[in-house]
Amino acid sequence: MVILDISMPKISGIEATREIKVTSPHIKVLILTMHNKIEYLQHAMSVGAEGYVLKQDAGTELFAAIDSIRSDGIYISPSFSLQLRDEFIKGCRGEITPGIDPLTIRQREVVTLIAEGKTAKEIASILFISTRTVEKHRSQIMGKLKLESTADIVKYAINKKYITLDI
Repeated sequence: MVILDISMPKISGIEATREIKVTSPHIKVLILTMHNKIEYLQHAMSVGAEGYVLKQDAGTELFAAIDSIRSDGIYISPSFSLQLRDEFIKGCRGEITPGIDPLTIRQREVVTLIAEGKTAKEIASILFISTRTVEKHRSQIMGKLKLESTADIVKYAINKKYITLDI
């Protein structure tokens, strides 16, 4: 198991989690962070983190999170309970909350790979899907997000922290 913070000096915990899951999917990842916004939780879980604990809860929750993850479960700080309930209810009603990513996990993977400069053929190979399916995802993503170009997809990926810029 690896315990990461979202805010790290050279690479974000989100990006590190994504890379860990690509290269070593059997490794469990627990995010321990101060970031209490649901968007961060959503990003961490969408790239494969098994747990998300707020530093403010670490004294009472860290060992429970580790135990849960070691038993093949997931763990989310109880501090998120009300936010998750509210988002679940909105989702059931078909509402989309501003700031909450409306994309599926697969669509997020496609956006990330497009933003990294991969071609449709390369994305298809990486995700074990057809090139046509990649193009279908791209079309659905652009429609859902009202984007008009690849540059818009890259901007979206940066804003949502799917990728980080090494400047």
